[in-house]
Amino acid sequence: MISKLPRKGIDRIRWLLVVSVSGLLLAMLLPAVAQEASEDLPYIPTVLITGANRGLGLEFTRQYVDRGWRVIATARRPDAADDLNALAEKHPGLVIIEQLDVQDFDVIDALSEKYADTPIDILLNNAGINGGARNQMFRKLQYEAFDEVLLTNTIAPLKMSEAFYENVLASQQKKIVTVSSSEGSIGGATQPRLYFYRSSKAAVNMLMVNLALQLKRKGISVGMVNPGPTDTDFMAGLPKSMLRSPTDAVADMIRNIDGLNLETSGTFWQYDGTIIPW
Repeated sequence: MISKLPRKGIDRIRWLLVVSVSGLLLAMLLPAVAQEASEDLPYIPTVLITGANRGLGLEFTRQYVDRGWRVIATARRPDAADDLNALAEKHPGLVIIEQLDVQDFDVIDALSEKYADTPIDILLNNAGINGGARNQMFRKLQYEAFDEVLLTNTIAPLKMSEAFYENVLASQQKKIVTVSSSEGSIGGATQPRLYFYRSSKAAVNMLMVNLALQLKRKGISVGMVNPGPTDTDFMAGLPKSMLRSPTDAVADMIRNIDGLNLETSGTFWQYDGTIIPW
């Protein structure tokens, strides 16, 4: 049949066959080439940090990006976070700033949906408030402040952990970490003070222990770290001689986070690596 066709028609059929076969081979080879290329690319771990605009959160961002990590740095008012924006400009593509108020659960859900396909190696619950000492004087307790402290320090870390669970599960390191405080240690309480703040930290510790028990079978490690008294806005008014530098405090906490694994999941670490009593 082909021999009866004009020469031009035979050449066209041959050309179509070559194109078809080439396309088929390319379709078969491209996935393998893409997979090989992706395997050759170095894995960049990702940490999501709440309250990254100042203090410990800003220092966490600085130290993790210096390690070559990708940091999703959240802040209530990114437009006012000058130091954080400067870090993002210095490290384009590695420091990604997102607006987030941890008291707003709809915004948490929206951010989780935005990053639905992004593995997050460490979810770092750093945002916290102390509630103001004057609001926590017995017989003059301001209970609306208590609501805000509990929402920020206790409930929000659990909500964040639930919202970004799939992201952590999809990562390599699989860690959920909450910045707690020795003020939340019942065994360490010897004097009355800060009713709201202390109870919020004791409560978040129990939530994280529960979470550690829940997620261990999924390969997710959960831990709590304590920075100690640190020279940030949180400790304003205290003598500088009593305070640690944010650089040292964060370096110590990162060292403890590095040591977090399934065997140590549920641990409440002091900055020096010792375990804080419940």
